Amino acid sequence: MELYVDTANINEIRECARLGFVSGVTTNPSLLAKEDPNVDIKKLILEIYELIGGHLSVEVISTDRDGMIKEAEEIIEWFPNATIKIPMIPEGLSAVRYLSEKNIPTNVTLIFSPTQAIAANNAGATYVSVFMGRLDDIGNDSLYVLYDICEIWDIHGFESQIIAASIRHPMHIIEAAKAGADIATVPYKVLMQSLKHPLTDLGLKAFLADYEKMLSNRNS
Repeated sequence: MELYVDTANINEIRECARLGFVSGVTTNPSLLAKEDPNVDIKKLILEIYELIGGHLSVEVISTDRDGMIKEAEEIIEWFPNATIKIPMIPEGLSAVRYLSEKNIPTNVTLIFSPTQAIAANNAGATYVSVFMGRLDDIGNDSLYVLYDICEIWDIHGFESQIIAASIRHPMHIIEAAKAGADIATVPYKVLMQSLKHPLTDLGLKAFLADYEKMLSNRNS
């Protein structure tokens, strides 16, 4: 399972690129606005891609088919490697069908059910983003939803890649991997949290202490 970082913070993305285990970035208008309401979005997006390469989802803000298509085509003009992030609404599916016929990759976002995921795949989506944390927030079990979607994909051999999104904690990453998601897009803080374990810290501390003892014995 690939890991993407879900952020628009350039310092977080730079660190992920340095560490080398993240293969893409997802953004949305909220994440971009969080960094700086006056940010030059084109400049920031291109800087992000230069840092990390790979997948980069850029979201449209229109809610009508023609508006989404127009935005998508404008984005592709200045950033040909973009994946266009489209909301899971009927007008969005129509836009996805059009863009897929133009070989423009799309990521259908805000998916909360298997039926929505199937519709997005059938419209030609390159990626379907299933929101785990937000499902849990309203008392639904996101794991069951994700398992159902992954099982349907296995049965039918659907081509869209499944992205586990709205990740809130490291267990979501594990659950997504066990379910069979192709990708998990994860906030930077959760990614860093997932790399840590107290036994790793204790083990490293012991190794270093033993090495210092060995050096001390040699020099005595």
